[in-house]
Amino acid sequence: MEPELKDEKKFDTVLVLDADSEVDLRDKDEALRLVGLERTAQFTEEYYARLRRKLDLVIPPLCAAVYCTQYLHVHSPLDKTALSYASIMGFPVTGQGYNLVALSFYIGFLIWVFPSMFIAQRLRLGKYLGANIVAWGIVMMLHAIPRSFGPFFALRLLLGMLESCVAPILILIISMFYKKNEQGSRMAWFYMMNGVAGIFGGFLAYGISFIPDRGFAPFKIMYLMLGSLAIAVGISVLLFMPDSPTNAQFLTKEERIAAIERIRDQQSGTENKRLKKEQVLEALLDIKTWLIVLATLLTNIPNGGLANFTNIIVKGFGYTTKQTLILSTPGGAIGILSAVLCGWYSDRAGERMLPIVWSLIPTLAGAAMLVGLNGTGQKGALLFATWIVGTYGSSLAIIYAYNASNTSGHTKKVTVNAMTLAAFCVANIVGTETFLPKDAPGYLPGKISILVLLSAQLALCFIIRWVNLWMNRKKRRTLEELKRRNGWTDEDVLRERERAAFIDMTDKQNPFFEYTA
Repeated sequence: MEPELKDEKKFDTVLVLDADSEVDLRDKDEALRLVGLERTAQFTEEYYARLRRKLDLVIPPLCAAVYCTQYLHVHSPLDKTALSYASIMGFPVTGQGYNLVALSFYIGFLIWVFPSMFIAQRLRLGKYLGANIVAWGIVMMLHAIPRSFGPFFALRLLLGMLESCVAPILILIISMFYKKNEQGSRMAWFYMMNGVAGIFGGFLAYGISFIPDRGFAPFKIMYLMLGSLAIAVGISVLLFMPDSPTNAQFLTKEERIAAIERIRDQQSGTENKRLKKEQVLEALLDIKTWLIVLATLLTNIPNGGLANFTNIIVKGFGYTTKQTLILSTPGGAIGILSAVLCGWYSDRAGERMLPIVWSLIPTLAGAAMLVGLNGTGQKGALLFATWIVGTYGSSLAIIYAYNASNTSGHTKKVTVNAMTLAAFCVANIVGTETFLPKDAPGYLPGKISILVLLSAQLALCFIIRWVNLWMNRKKRRTLEELKRRNGWTDEDVLRERERAAFIDMTDKQNPFFEYTA
């Protein structure tokens, strides 16, 4: 029997958590349009398992298609892989001009990430995402036209603006549909597309490199193909990506209610269309926000250099252009394995920081080899080092999962995600300048910076983990005080926990919210 659709006008306007705390329900989570403050519809675990499988057939594949397309275009995860391939396939901009073209993507991203996310909060997420993907595909195809620095700089600036919404929206969608112990692996499923794109892009560029340049450079063919792919993916997202559990068209009304009830105990809510200034302020004043921003900076400054210059570095070992394109593919396979294992372990162990530690260890080993063997001519060992040095990329997927699991209040989630991606941009801007033309072909300063920054990140992971565990202990003390003050029984606590799930409180406001370390 299909559960009754709740009439939102029947809700009280105020929820009283205790004598000193009231929450205005007139500005509630969108989920309350389908479910009440308290759980009334009951579903079996078998029903939830079938529903999860149905979600898995739609949401992660669409996220993966978006991420794969984006990685091919710009950079891990908003990569400049296409630009990296083009750099050894006749790209007309070289030297410091190439650095600035690579940099311009992140400038555009940084300019637009906050406006884009606050616009997305007011609109339907899936439709806004799909429209941006179609637009970036068109811009990508336009890369085949310019022949000088200025137009390339402008196009990549625009590309960064259009792609700034992608990762934050995917984080929001995963957090709306999946439990905390499912989010890490689902994000790993789409993040592993970085490795898939690395393999596919390498073979694609290798094949295109055999096409003779008869007035139409091979890199232009690649841009046209990748732009067309983005348009196709964007149309698929427009048609099939759900905006939230409340209006997912591929689910029945009963399944939409079950999708919401399935995540009630996570205390993270779904969405709220109003921008709440108090939640923006809380995000800015929350120490967890700045710790994750710092973590993003430390892990992605190396990304800014490696993603743009790995192919150039490998070619500097003495390989030909065609050999370089093929030899980049094993690194993609290692990236896939790293992402999947880190995501699986993150959910299995209920951890977020320890998987980042595991992902950094091979990178540090590879970077040490690149520094220690610099100039020795040991091509095999150096090539192996470039393959394993990319495992750090998995850390960004876990950072995404960390944000999804540890932030509540829709405006706060939007703000924290935007700040994380802004930090990603700043890191890549700085990272681009750590591999300077004057340091070619060894790029020793850039390689040393990888060792220093990721060693600092190892220590930071343990600090973040300790902070979250400490905050959970503080939450438990607060909850015990609420039970004592209000005379709550354990049954009362369960009822109040249900009532608090979808009223768009932040993780700090909600006494029932638990952090994932």
